[in-house]
Amino acid sequence: MNQHNAKIGIVTVSDRASAGIYEDLSGKAIIDTLKDYLTSDWQAEYRLIPDEQPLIEQTLRELADDQGCCLIVTTGGTGPAKRDVTPEATEAVCDRMMPGFGELMRAESLKYVPTAILSRQNAGLRGSSLIINLPGKPKAIRQCLDAVFPAVPYCIDLMHGPYLQCNEAVIKAFRPK
Repeated sequence: MNQHNAKIGIVTVSDRASAGIYEDLSGKAIIDTLKDYLTSDWQAEYRLIPDEQPLIEQTLRELADDQGCCLIVTTGGTGPAKRDVTPEATEAVCDRMMPGFGELMRAESLKYVPTAILSRQNAGLRGSSLIINLPGKPKAIRQCLDAVFPAVPYCIDLMHGPYLQCNEAVIKAFRPK
């Protein structure tokens, strides 16, 4: 069991937030949610970047390869608009895709909004990093993380990453016996 501090990448992909037109509430929502979930020590590696595919790819590579993040969570850029390229950037840098994450997040979001089917968020593995695309709205971020996070610690265990301990009163990590 690997007990070293986990590094978690949080990447907000937004032209307007990165230009300072509005505050990045989505990145903050991810950090707040992870603080609620995790009792083990972890460190946030936060990035705020525009919707530029080469820059998203470079940022994901840097967080996975150079920073050694076991988990990288993106927000934004998953819709059908021309500049929404986060899933393409994620696919370009991943060795293998994990389609179950996107499937479950869309199914969860559909309980709240019919436009969930417009989301193209996905997840994949790069080296020892799990990369998950989340929607851009803070409320949807929490709904999606609540749905998929129980599987995240075990996925990281299987990649020999740090042992993520959850606050069982908030969210239960599922680890098969």
